Amino acid sequence: MSQVGDATARALLRRLAVEQAECRVPSLTAAIVRDGRPAWFGGRGRVDGASPTPATQYRIGSITKSMVAVVVMRLRDEGALRLSDTLEDHLPGTPLGHLTIAQLLSHTAGLTAEPPTDWWERTPGIPAAALIERLGPDELKHRPGRRFHYSNLGFALLGELVARSRGTTWLKALQAEVLDPLGMNDTTARPRAPHATGYAVHPYADVVLPEPEHDAEAMGPAGQLWSTPHDLGRWAAFVGGDTGDVLSPDTVAEMREPVGVDDGDAWTGGFGLGLQLARVAGRRLAGHSGSMPGFLATVWADPADGVGVLFMANTTTGMRGTLLPDLLDILQQYEPRLPAEWQPAEADPDLLALTGLWHWGPKPYTLRLLPERGLALEPVGGSGRASRFVPRPDGTWLGLDGYYAGETLRVAADHLDLNTFIFTRTPYDPAAPVPGGVAGWHA
Repeated sequence: MSQVGDATARALLRRLAVEQAECRVPSLTAAIVRDGRPAWFGGRGRVDGASPTPATQYRIGSITKSMVAVVVMRLRDEGALRLSDTLEDHLPGTPLGHLTIAQLLSHTAGLTAEPPTDWWERTPGIPAAALIERLGPDELKHRPGRRFHYSNLGFALLGELVARSRGTTWLKALQAEVLDPLGMNDTTARPRAPHATGYAVHPYADVVLPEPEHDAEAMGPAGQLWSTPHDLGRWAAFVGGDTGDVLSPDTVAEMREPVGVDDGDAWTGGFGLGLQLARVAGRRLAGHSGSMPGFLATVWADPADGVGVLFMANTTTGMRGTLLPDLLDILQQYEPRLPAEWQPAEADPDLLALTGLWHWGPKPYTLRLLPERGLALEPVGGSGRASRFVPRPDGTWLGLDGYYAGETLRVAADHLDLNTFIFTRTPYDPAAPVPGGVAGWHA
């Protein structure tokens, strides 16, 4: 199945082998997808006496959350709900009904991390109705919207919202709407052979302890699923934008936008709508990590490079956080992508006439043409507000990003009107309709 060269495959396998040996992982798999197709797989250790394969199941823990989030976004895209709706609108009767769906998806609702039950990852679950009966004001730890605070309980509530909205279980809805259409046929709620057994590895001796496995019931949407390297590779491609008919690529791109971050403008980790985010060595990655007793897994997609990477392991703890970035670095070092060939394109003469220098007051900007009649407005020298725009049927342009995201650009022969800001060909052109008037330049 390898699409990488022999030298690349050897370097990737060695990095995986070092992780398995030095971190004492009973078995460890990793895979890379490129342009939506499997590019490399590696496995080390033993599962029932044999090397793990792309078909070996591991528990994926909280990666389940990102899949449940996709069903919620499908409901949004169908018009069945809005992200600004409250929980009470769709799951009435809880003491947490004022929280919004967007806050639950992004872990900004302020909810406690764990449910008011016994250690849910290691004990049999309880039904959703019983869980909801236990909820009270103590489950709210922070003012909603104040900060990012990871909450397994929040996704249990989203799973029940999905169940009531679809008139079935969250799992059946996920199977029918996400897993089956993506061909993820080996992603299941309980293990099937061949699967790895979850182990805890003793910190001071080379011995292992089997970890329990059970049906988490109400907490299932927070971490129930098992999957394989093959299926999780398809999921990596989905997160990167190869969405099939499950969601539009624009919706998945919206899920990848940061809602909460850990360290402000220079964030290195954060959360979107059901997706974890990371900035590593210039890459913007989206995906999710997962851990359950006896298992660790992580999947990342780099949409800009069309690549996804994942690992799955049957150990409770002990792995380093550098494995997947290292695999991406090896791929980049050994087989860097070639840039797409530049080719001339057709351009509307009227749009071509708009290109070049414009001024926001005295500050110069350049306007460039993008594919499919798009526009890019960028400050000269790089300091200032830059945005891209796409055309609308009414002849205006819609801002895609930056300060002007969602704002309207209107074009006239002698000026640009960008949400009341007037850009002119020369600084404060007296012939253009500049608000406040132009008295003229003087010493």
